[in-house]
Amino acid sequence: NTFMIEKKKTELYQELGLQARDLRFQHLMSIATRNNRIIMRMEFLKAVITPEFLLILDYRNLNLEHWLFNELASQLAGEGQLVTYSLPFEFRAIEAILQYRISKLQGRLNTLQPQILETLEALVDPKLLSVDRSKLHILLQNGKSLSELETDLKVFKETILEILDEEELIEELCLSKWTDPQVFEESTSGIDHAEEMELLLENYYRQAEDLANEARELRVLIDDSESIIFINLDSHRNVMMRLNLQLTMGTFSLSLFGLIGVAFGMNLESSLEEDPRIFWLVTGIMFLGSGLIWRRLLSFLGRHLEPPLPPHVPAVLKKSQPAAGRVEIKNNLKAETFGLSRSTLTNQ
Repeated sequence: NTFMIEKKKTELYQELGLQARDLRFQHLMSIATRNNRIIMRMEFLKAVITPEFLLILDYRNLNLEHWLFNELASQLAGEGQLVTYSLPFEFRAIEAILQYRISKLQGRLNTLQPQILETLEALVDPKLLSVDRSKLHILLQNGKSLSELETDLKVFKETILEILDEEELIEELCLSKWTDPQVFEESTSGIDHAEEMELLLENYYRQAEDLANEARELRVLIDDSESIIFINLDSHRNVMMRLNLQLTMGTFSLSLFGLIGVAFGMNLESSLEEDPRIFWLVTGIMFLGSGLIWRRLLSFLGRHLEPPLPPHVPAVLKKSQPAAGRVEIKNNLKAETFGLSRSTLTNQ
């Protein structure tokens, strides 16, 4: 049965047998027990679990109506895909809330992953001479959302791990074990409800760990792509600097031999200006000299920009090279042997 109630906080505290401080929900994520009640908060979802019912507090304006009235009721009735359908009510309530939280985190990751991959594919293209700032802005926003997701996953894992480290806390989560005589008899006869609760929490801890690993891979991919972007930008920057340097050399060469034309351009009388061939001769010398100087400067630039040649190996070292190779093979075999034995011990 699903129904909605409105009550004052003081009346709710008295009905549940709790104190006002128990329902303050100071942490974004917490799982605690008070007076045979389980108090859970998964970010905006605040719930109180008893052996008989599940109370969701302040669900309005949180877009929880569809989940509360269409999915949660069937899950708690045992019609859903909950693993704990045969266990007491509090197991199904805890699993339903944890499943809802994991599904929300998974949905956020599924939304971010294709956006990040598409943006990185557009940014890492080596054909682009410049980086699209709009793509960088989108990547920055997605990176911020990914950081928030990683933080939420970390808090989720730490909350569950705190309970897994304390056996008493796990025992306190089994509410029906202390209130229902039949459940108590089952727990003493062989069905360990504390162990079932531990397996339930470990299952969702592993799911959160898998999501955290996927988010971590996306983070590493973003960092690697940033390095590639910087390398491409440096490469294009080097090309532009080299082109600028070549043009500067050409301008210098042309200006150097242009002094000849400057000399002939002065208003000085000589017998050379009367010869009709002297113009073409001086012009040819200017362009030929400029070209030779520019070619000389380019060859000088190429020699200094080429990577250095590998050092010459003497004949004595060449003869001793097979021995060194044998030593390296032995060392590698020894390292592989150690790795094999280490993996065998782990499997055992």
